[in-house]
Amino acid sequence: MKKSLLQKERAAYQPKLPKGLQGAVKVKEGEPTQSVGDQEEIKKLFPHTYGMPLVEFVPGETENNAKMNVGVILSGGQAPGGHNVICGIFDGIKRLNPENRLFGFILGPGGLVDHNYMELTSDIIDEYRNTGGFDMIGSGRTKLEKEDQFEKGIEILRELDIKALVIIGGDDSNTNACVLAEYYAAKNYGVQVIGCPKTIDGDLKNDQIETSFGFDTATKVYGELIGNIERDCNSARKYWHFIKLMGRSASHIALECALTCQPNICIVSEEVEAKDQTLNDIVEYIADVVAKRAEDGNNFGVVLIPEGLIEFVPAIGRLIDELNDLLAAHGNDYKDLDKKAQREYILAHLSKENAETFATLPEGVARQLSLDRDPHGNVQVSLIETEKLLSEMVDAKLAEWKKEGKFVGKFATQHHFFGYEGRCAAPSNFDADYCYALGVSASQLIANGKTGYMAIVKHTTDGTDNWIAGGVPITMMMNMERRNGEMKPVIRKALVELDGAPFKKFVEHRDEWARETCFVYPGPIQYWGPSSVADRATRTLMLEQGKQ
Repeated sequence: MKKSLLQKERAAYQPKLPKGLQGAVKVKEGEPTQSVGDQEEIKKLFPHTYGMPLVEFVPGETENNAKMNVGVILSGGQAPGGHNVICGIFDGIKRLNPENRLFGFILGPGGLVDHNYMELTSDIIDEYRNTGGFDMIGSGRTKLEKEDQFEKGIEILRELDIKALVIIGGDDSNTNACVLAEYYAAKNYGVQVIGCPKTIDGDLKNDQIETSFGFDTATKVYGELIGNIERDCNSARKYWHFIKLMGRSASHIALECALTCQPNICIVSEEVEAKDQTLNDIVEYIADVVAKRAEDGNNFGVVLIPEGLIEFVPAIGRLIDELNDLLAAHGNDYKDLDKKAQREYILAHLSKENAETFATLPEGVARQLSLDRDPHGNVQVSLIETEKLLSEMVDAKLAEWKKEGKFVGKFATQHHFFGYEGRCAAPSNFDADYCYALGVSASQLIANGKTGYMAIVKHTTDGTDNWIAGGVPITMMMNMERRNGEMKPVIRKALVELDGAPFKKFVEHRDEWARETCFVYPGPIQYWGPSSVADRATRTLMLEQGKQ
């Protein structure tokens, strides 16, 4: 592997650990827990892993040095810092006992089922310290949810004498980790399962998980790109830039980038849903800002759009829910029909209200809603070019207004989608430290006999010495939701809270940012320099914890 100069320098960075993980560690247990919703159903489904206490690591006198081999899986989309989680697990188990071994399952959960693995030695680990990406062992989207998969997994875990498995993933992957932990506990197989909170989308958080890893780095990468576009926009003064940002289920990325870069417009999906806005309401709002800026001679601006916006427009959300159920139940009848027959089939099988909504959508968008599904059976909203859909509709609205004398400017557009650009960046100092601490926490959860837990680190806006490491039972974060036409136990996604400090801060300034040009150019991630620049947490995290 050829290393860049940055990689060579970055390899020497030693992630900082909380005091509770710096030496010998002991466990401090809290109160028993219960799930965030549907307590009786979740308790019945997870009798062996429900109600366990919260766990905090504090300085101890001696450590449990029992021999243990550990397996690790990277699951789902990439997020900056995944390699540091693995490095933290490796260093953590080696510190406990130099004979401990770490095995990585190749290309995600499928590697466990297919017995595809490699031992992760110090030579391999040292190549990947503080690097982005998941290429050390690769990732995949195989869902671990069937007994035959669990049984295939136990075969290789026994063969390699693996005592515990760490699954690094988002809400779906950690839900699967919880199901696997329960299954192995019920069968008395003696294999622990631990999760780690990963997703750049920022929607895996709650009272115990302050932020998912990768969100910090990804939003800083997008912030740099948006700032660059804003500077170009303010230099050329002739384009409206419509920028779609990753975040299918929540608008945390868009909101963080808005707080960082101060664009003219940022649509927040959760607000659209709460106010029962239509697509036309959104288009009129954008067109109104464009027209007002044109009155001031400013025929340029920047609009941020969350990837999942289309699903949050209530009428379209209801349509998608029915489409998901319809295609889960009758997908085989539908998939072999030609395009025209597919459209007719859907219109004939939808309820009257949803059929009317479907009929009004541009043909390309309607087709994308009714075709390819993701592995969970849901619409692949990232394929819908919402940024182009909105700009075309705004263009049409402004043309109407021009005829009526309500718009006197020009409207030319550029389109962008920032997604993959942020998923594998070299982690910021925050994510490098946070991920390493999560990995060491995972090793301590294993050493202390825990299963069905997720590694956590709290107080992350303080100095790293004051961070609190520990674990939370995954069942505590679960509720029942409809997936693929069935009610299933899942970790509840965290959406943008409209009464939360980050959104309130945005609302406080958005009218000013809309009319004026208040752009901020944050520049690239700083890996060295003053702590106020190099180690700062996201604005979202700072506002949530009252630090800004």
